[in-house]
Amino acid sequence: MPYLIPSRTPLTPEQVKRGFDYLLALQTGGGTYAAGRVEATPELAFVMLRLVENIIWPVTALDEAADLCADSFLLNEVGCVLLSALRDWARDSPTTAVPGIARSIIRFVENVIPNPDDHGDTCATLEAMRDEHLALAHVAHSAPGAHR
Repeated sequence: MPYLIPSRTPLTPEQVKRGFDYLLALQTGGGTYAAGRVEATPELAFVMLRLVENIIWPVTALDEAADLCADSFLLNEVGCVLLSALRDWARDSPTTAVPGIARSIIRFVENVIPNPDDHGDTCATLEAMRDEHLALAHVAHSAPGAHR
C-alpha cells in the first residue's frame, strides 16, 4: 500500500547522523547509555520515524517485479501495520516513542536484514546502513534546487 509512504523531503546528513548515533548507542550500551548520549526530543522522534520508514518499507513493500505470492501480501501488510503503529506512537508521544522506534529498527535489522560481513554483528550492519543513508542524504541535499 504505497499510499502509506508519502513522498517527502529526504533527511539531512545531520539528521541521519543523529538518528544512527542514537541507534548505535542503544545497541552498544542500552537505554541509559543512549539517553546519556542523545536526548530524546520530538525532532529525534521524527528522524527515527523517517529512518524506520526507509529501513522497513523497502523490505516489506510489494515488489511488483517479483513473483507475488500470499506471503508477499502478508509481509506487505505486516510492514504497513508496523509503520502505522510507530507513526501513531510518534505522533501521540514523541519523546517516549524514540527508544521504542529505535528498538524496533534494531530488532528488524537483527532478524530480517542480512549482515554485510556475515559475522552476526548488528552494529556493523547499522554502521553500513548509516554510511548508505549518509551518502544518499549528501546527494539529496547537494543537488541543485535541493531542500536545505
